[in-house]
Amino acid sequence: MSSTTLFKPGGYSFIPGVFQYSAGVAASPGFRIERVRFTEPVPLAQGFARIAAHIKSVGRPLTAFCACELRSPAPFTEDGFKAFNRIYVGTLAEWGLFADEINPVARSNVCPEIDPPAEPSFHAFAFTTEGAGGSSGAPPSFVIAGSGESVEGKANYRDHIVARGDTSPSGLRAKARWVLGEMERRMAAVGATWHDTTAVQLYTVHDIHPFLGDELVKRGATRHGLTWHFNRPPVVELDYEMDCRGVALERVLAV
Repeated sequence: MSSTTLFKPGGYSFIPGVFQYSAGVAASPGFRIERVRFTEPVPLAQGFARIAAHIKSVGRPLTAFCACELRSPAPFTEDGFKAFNRIYVGTLAEWGLFADEINPVARSNVCPEIDPPAEPSFHAFAFTTEGAGGSSGAPPSFVIAGSGESVEGKANYRDHIVARGDTSPSGLRAKARWVLGEMERRMAAVGATWHDTTAVQLYTVHDIHPFLGDELVKRGATRHGLTWHFNRPPVVELDYEMDCRGVALERVLAV
């Protein structure tokens, strides 16, 4: 896989990103990725404990943790987002996943517009298990991290937002095109395309119908349907976010 870095302790490779998360992960040969969703959001500290217990219960090390989906009360300011991320990566460091500002774990973090959690919480997580995956002839096993309509890794998000402040149909179309392109760039890095996805998720509180057919359906992003969450991206002024995955097994854990 080009443009990826092997994280051998976890059984996966990752697309290098920013310190708070990687841009995506893919199972190494001999491994596959499984996704687990909670029935209700689980607060951060409790969620980490639940995740650790589940991973250990199936005989995997904590370094097998490879992706997660968070829900936050409301979009953060730029400084607030950085402060939260430092708290979040603290646990990853304890688990042997984060060191020297390098983070292999992919992530999405979005904010429900209606009935949000009282504090940042886990919605879902993914980890590697031993089994077919990531090898010739086996379906790709990957999770692509969420991306809003701004370039990551810059000094801030605000100055790089596509069609900043424009939520007209044309503005949202421009945002969608950029994010769809970013999803495709990240999937290409792990050797995947829309054809390999098992689920695609979109996060916005704005109307997507004017461009849904032309931009998402025609390029294959909805081949298994589309999960639209009425959520905002995690940083103030961002309006549109997506993530996607190709995994063979998903579970639901009751809270």
